[in-house]
Amino acid sequence: MSKIISASIDLSKIDKTRIVEGKNGAKYYDLTIFVNDEKNKYDQDVSIATGQTKEERTAKEKRTYIGNGKVTFTKEPETKQEQQASSTNHNNSNDDLPF
Repeated sequence: MSKIISASIDLSKIDKTRIVEGKNGAKYYDLTIFVNDEKNKYDQDVSIATGQTKEERTAKEKRTYIGNGKVTFTKEPETKQEQQASSTNHNNSNDDLPF
């Protein structure tokens, strides 16, 4: 299943000391993105937090939430019946070929 998520982050909440430079010179900031089953009162079902290190997770430190958003599109995977129907229709379309 694929999804499209629209979100925004509050740049003033970013801890600048957590920005790391990659080998290619690009700068990265680790994020953790949560997709919730239910929407909040603002019709949002996505939360964004600063990524935590293994040590921070082990110490159960509080997450720093920096943004939110919502799922704007979801494509459900085809069911087996839909796949079979598609396959059957495809095979029947070859019957009219002259060879």
